[in-house]
This record gives sequence, C-alpha cells and structure tokens, in this order.
Amino acid sequence: MKLEHIGIAVKNLETANDLYALLLGEKHYKTETVESEQVNTSFFKTGSSKVELLEATGPESAIARHIEKRGEGIHHVAFEVKDIYAEMERLKKAGFRLLNEKPKRGADNKLVCFIHPKSANSVLVELCQQITE
Repeated sequence: MKLEHIGIAVKNLETANDLYALLLGEKHYKTETVESEQVNTSFFKTGSSKVELLEATGPESAIARHIEKRGEGIHHVAFEVKDIYAEMERLKKAGFRLLNEKPKRGADNKLVCFIHPKSANSVLVELCQQITE
C-alpha cells in the first residue's frame, strides 16, 4: 500500500482551492463531482501523493455532516491497493469493520471502500484502486 491522498473537508471549494494553491505553490489539476456521494472534489499533486478537497453539494452529504459535527479539516486518509477485493477480504478477516460491502466508484477514476473509524483509531481510511477499463 502507498499513501494515495489525504481528503480534506471544506465549506467552499473555490476558497479552499485558492488557499491550497498558495500553500502548495501550484494550482489544482482536476475537479470532479461525485453525484452518488453528493460531493465536489478538487485534486492537488504533492510529490507522489495528492490532496483531495471535498465540498458537500447537499445537506445530507457525508461531508456536510462531517463539517457540521467536526468543522473543516482532515476527513480521511486514502491508501492505494492493487486488488481492492483481496484487501477488503483480508481486512474483514483481520476484524476491521468496512463501511461498504462492495467497492464503489469514487473520484479520480477509482474503486473505493472505506474502513469505519472505530476500527482504525478514529481515522476514516479509504482503500482505492485505479480503474483500468
């Protein structure tokens, strides 16, 4: 596994894009809406990893609930895996609680699965695998 990206929940994507462009010295390279998750995303490259900014598109979005409960900030840590199905099975057998039984399509052309924070020291962990269709 390698660190793929860190997801950061933000109230306003445009404002956050400006802030992170100043911080990282480079503009975001991609924006994308993930309708199923009610989220707009923006990606910044940081060496071999990325920063993903996440803005809710509706009040029922997990990002909207996260910001309401905890405020803006780190939402999740994502690790790239070669075989998401095998990793999900391995982690289930090891006692981790997964938030979804099957991987789903996420941003940046990835299959994704989340591990419940109660299984990972209060950190929401995302597994992601590049879709190669």
